[in-house]
Amino acid sequence: MSLDKLIDNYGRSFSYLRLSLTEACNFRCTYCLPNGYCKPKESYPPLSLNEIINLTTALNELGFDKIRLTGGEPTLRKDFVRIANEISQFENIKKIAVTTNGYCLKKLIVPLKSTKLKYINVSIDTLNAKKFYHLTGHDSLNYILESVDEALAHGFIVKTNAVLLKENTLEDLDSFLSWIKNRPVSIRFIELMQTGSNKNLFQNSFLSSDQLMTKLLDFGFILRPKEISDGPAKVFYHPEFQGTIGVIAPYSKDFCNSCNRLRINAYGALRLCLFGNGDYSLREFLQNSGDKEQLKTKFKTILNLKPISHFLQKEDYGDNQTLSAIGG
Repeated sequence: MSLDKLIDNYGRSFSYLRLSLTEACNFRCTYCLPNGYCKPKESYPPLSLNEIINLTTALNELGFDKIRLTGGEPTLRKDFVRIANEISQFENIKKIAVTTNGYCLKKLIVPLKSTKLKYINVSIDTLNAKKFYHLTGHDSLNYILESVDEALAHGFIVKTNAVLLKENTLEDLDSFLSWIKNRPVSIRFIELMQTGSNKNLFQNSFLSSDQLMTKLLDFGFILRPKEISDGPAKVFYHPEFQGTIGVIAPYSKDFCNSCNRLRINAYGALRLCLFGNGDYSLREFLQNSGDKEQLKTKFKTILNLKPISHFLQKEDYGDNQTLSAIGG
């Protein structure tokens, strides 16, 4: 099969899709959904399994080799394992991942072993149970940590995501480092990003990744040289640690130069940038498998509109109101 290649006006090649399966989430994280998920009065059903299959058929021929299932909380979908299994049937999709809060993870580990979904990112912002409850509204930290260990035992590659927060991260760093000393887990610390709904929290809680990286160097961690295929994280390793630390700094200079990802929300709309304006609906081309070529053409046409960068440094976060709405 000859593959089309998606390249934008700035020479960037796109092979990684973040596909949101639902806006719904069962956590109430302070920086995302502090009041919990509220279903809009006027809402559409999320993409069906058939629509997802039609979408993936096109992605398979557009050169995409990685799909990350996101949300909201994607594992709330009752057909989550079936979705992972169906996507696994496509030859060119080599890597399937999920970003999850981990609450439903334990019961999914065994069913997922027969799919290509081998990469799991679990959001864990603190290893302090009281702080975890304050941040998420759930007293489930220990259960989620048990789920991580079980996933590792079954051969999954596990990363954890932690939002950098002024009030938590640096004082919790010792416990994070102790946790990965003998675990092959990569913790990804991500700078807090401003959205339309978290302005006050952002102003009070933003912590620059520079402070964290200075601490890591003081602890003897070493910055790993970047390879062409690497994502946006700067990865630090320590010769005495099984785990690593990744730092994702969207406010850093030239962060968007190596962008290789696109996003589709739970309703089938393509989003060119997490912090852009507007989505481009593809749903009309997802109803029938016979519309595949039109779908591929639409993808290419929309990609011409992708900007060179986000403008977070100018406090321009586009129309992004919450990260749960567009898959983070």
